Amino acid sequence: MTVIQLNAAADNSAVSAQNTSQTVAQELPGTLLAAAQEAQTAGLSYAGGVLPEEAWKLFVGGQAHLIDVRTSEERKFVGHVPNTLHIAWQTGPALIKNPRFLRELENKLPKDAVILFLCRSGKRSAAAATAATNAGFTRVFNVREGFEGDLDERQQRGAVSGWRQRGLPWVQD
Repeated sequence: MTVIQLNAAADNSAVSAQNTSQTVAQELPGTLLAAAQEAQTAGLSYAGGVLPEEAWKLFVGGQAHLIDVRTSEERKFVGHVPNTLHIAWQTGPALIKNPRFLRELENKLPKDAVILFLCRSGKRSAAAATAATNAGFTRVFNVREGFEGDLDERQQRGAVSGWRQRGLPWVQD
């Protein structure tokens, strides 16, 4: 009896994963559809990742919401993409996970919205994408490389990759 229950649970899990990928694929622009297929192959827990240029095109084209998940201080002192939403994934000098993150997200966007998360390098935004997906958001993507990009050989950001390095629009307070 236990074996049957385990197999049934595995079958339900496979059906659930297939339904989730079908939900993600509904009405997605080609760029995001390709990202979703790549994410499924890679076993990501969220819908996928896009490069900064792709994110910008989707955002200005009204096809996606861009949410900056960096701290308020990062946005103020490092810069940010104009007209984006801000919901900090972590807060304070100790970068403690924002306990209100999902509640704030739910208050700003519906669960079927196409959402692109942006952070400094793409790591926090991937964690935020995973959390949002686990909370029932169905079309959540990570902006790979982030705002400042990867570290270079001198252990500094901003020269190798990322939103700013690619010359995309940003402002500083």
